[in-house]
Amino acid sequence: MSARETLAGAVWEDIRAVRDKAPLVVNITNYVVTNNTANALLALGASPAMSHVVEDLPGLVRLSGALVVNLGTLAPDYVEGMHVAMALANEMGLPIVLDPVAAGVNELRTDLAREFLAQYRPAILRGNASEIMAVAGEDGQAKGVDTSMGVDEAGNAARMLSDTYGCAVLVSGETDLVVGGSREARLAGGSSMMPRVTGLGCTCTALAGAFAAVRKDFFQAAVSTAAAMNIAGEMAAERSPGPGSLQMHLLDALYLLDEATVLDRLKVVE
Repeated sequence: MSARETLAGAVWEDIRAVRDKAPLVVNITNYVVTNNTANALLALGASPAMSHVVEDLPGLVRLSGALVVNLGTLAPDYVEGMHVAMALANEMGLPIVLDPVAAGVNELRTDLAREFLAQYRPAILRGNASEIMAVAGEDGQAKGVDTSMGVDEAGNAARMLSDTYGCAVLVSGETDLVVGGSREARLAGGSSMMPRVTGLGCTCTALAGAFAAVRKDFFQAAVSTAAAMNIAGEMAAERSPGPGSLQMHLLDALYLLDEATVLDRLKVVE
């Protein structure tokens, strides 16, 4: 069996585990993407909970398999909820997935992402190249929530962050880079239309929560996340004339993922 076939088997095993276990994934995310990310988790097979309310979060976190923290909305009540939820997740040994949305745009976002990394040690850090570089102290030339940098330009930053904080780092782009300690993987796929749909990076982060809930090898969980998004995005694009229908077909593609499709469509870049 080739290395690609072995990796495809692991990805399919993770997808099947999400569907079998239907883990509750608690999301503190931005108000732009709440509906989209919840539906993506449901389509994959997980159970989403979307909240940022301090009084609500402890009960949800105690029932969950993973916590997703997305820095898209940084109103004071959101940030307070993030601290409460992540502190409890650490007490429970629950995996945290952190998305440093728009890190590098201003000191607030960059400093908060670094603070959360240092204080709560997330299992997976997922962002675009500019965000990852900014968190690592490099100039990522951020433009809002978008990036002007290539994934390979963020390679050193991803390795440094993984080594420093002990997390898997998933850098999303035309080719995704996953770094975890001494291991690295690059996966291709998706569609050039995907950046035209708001929140697909946030969707990727939410799916990482589902995979982290069922796979305690968080590097592999991040690889499965990238693979699922790339394969589903590619499938969706084949049926979509534009970004509006792409979003709809992406949910269908996540729902319809099967072993044969993963084996056929997984693209590993050597």
